[in-house]
Amino acid sequence: MADEITFAGHAPCKTIASPRRQATLAAPFERSGRSLHSGRYATVRVSPAPADHGIVFRRHLEDGRVVDVPARWHHRESQPLSSAIRREGVLVRTIEHLMASLSALQVDNVLAEIDADELPIFDGSAAPWCQAIQAAGRSEQAPTCRVIKVRRAVSVERGQRLLRIEPGPGFHVTGHIALAHFGAIDWSGAITPESFEREIAPARSFGRYVRAMAGRAYGYFARRDFLQGVSPRSAALLVRGRVLGGMQVPGEPVRHRILDLIGDLALTGHPIEGRVTALHTGHELNHALVAALMEDEGAWELI
Repeated sequence: MADEITFAGHAPCKTIASPRRQATLAAPFERSGRSLHSGRYATVRVSPAPADHGIVFRRHLEDGRVVDVPARWHHRESQPLSSAIRREGVLVRTIEHLMASLSALQVDNVLAEIDADELPIFDGSAAPWCQAIQAAGRSEQAPTCRVIKVRRAVSVERGQRLLRIEPGPGFHVTGHIALAHFGAIDWSGAITPESFEREIAPARSFGRYVRAMAGRAYGYFARRDFLQGVSPRSAALLVRGRVLGGMQVPGEPVRHRILDLIGDLALTGHPIEGRVTALHTGHELNHALVAALMEDEGAWELI
């Protein structure tokens, strides 16, 4: 029988020693909410899955088909302001916050069934997903969890944007952005279940208020699923040098970029051991790094 571990309360602990065992949920959970781009409501049911299953999204289509879309980098599809995967023509998007939460809380195997093509955005952070995972609990499985150990540095660069991963113990991220009226914003630290929940998960998607509202208007008049669910309830909207309603954590914008990065790196299919430096990164650069790393088989080892 699998050992069950719950996150509630988080007894004081250091980074979980490697190697660890694979884990799934101890019980299923279901969450519903409005989506960021379509503006429509979606329900996601996340259930335990067997060892070596990985993170798989399942769509039940109107024509009766059931299509599973594994959350792996080679299924990734470029979509504006989100991370998306597609298989057999079936799209699942805005997966990054759930992916980051499962990855950081060390849940390796789940089946996520969704009744739409886009996950809910909630308040724009990963905190609701973390709370749901905590409530469900974590159940360890017999096989050992294999880890991508970075052996040599890999980097991608586009203008002032730079993303680099190099060898190092554990999983450590250093992030930097600079925004008009805010200046330089930095965060650096090891990503553990505790640090993720406390310092990264509460950080919301962000953008300039004027641009967000213009994007929503464009999507509406062009009849496109673009920012139809954006509002101060679903994102940290910036007006000059302040966030409407205030920041949920200090330096919230750079912490959210790190949140997205963690979710995008999870599309490698395994935890990563290495140090990441992220300067002005975003989804496109994140996925470019994932592809560059995975295609350079001499730069890493699965242990």
